[in-house]
Amino acid sequence: MKFNYDQDFDSIDFREHPELYQIGRGEQGVLLVQPYKGEILPHWRFKTPEIAKDSAEKIYDLYLNYKKEGDFVGMDMSRKFIQMGYTRAMRYAHHKSGRKYAENGSVYLNDEAPEKRESALIFKAYWDKIRADQDYLAMKKAHKEKYTKKDG
Repeated sequence: MKFNYDQDFDSIDFREHPELYQIGRGEQGVLLVQPYKGEILPHWRFKTPEIAKDSAEKIYDLYLNYKKEGDFVGMDMSRKFIQMGYTRAMRYAHHKSGRKYAENGSVYLNDEAPEKRESALIFKAYWDKIRADQDYLAMKKAHKEKYTKKDG
């Protein structure tokens, strides 16, 4: 199911209306879905491995708290931020400016930054942990079954 970017993200509280939350693909909606964006974003950092470790641990703690509360949307948003920690840190590991493409459309040369790669791998370990969490997988399936519109 495609992520619906046409929702009124400024007025929807997705904790109160989990039925409006769409999992989407990858990190879709990560910077739109409130109140989770406001709760998680302040902790999202990856500049150095030490900062990434603190960040990933804090976001994973939030994930565990959402899990304890039975809040799948919070769990999935935590997963998205952790996934984004990995993808963004890897982008900076491969492209110093963080930009993959030059203005002319060509791909910038790969100028590996080992520190950013290490940061990315810290997030990857937490992302893998979430993706293997049987409770997360069951709640994800239940959310899709309950809230995904059926044809017919």
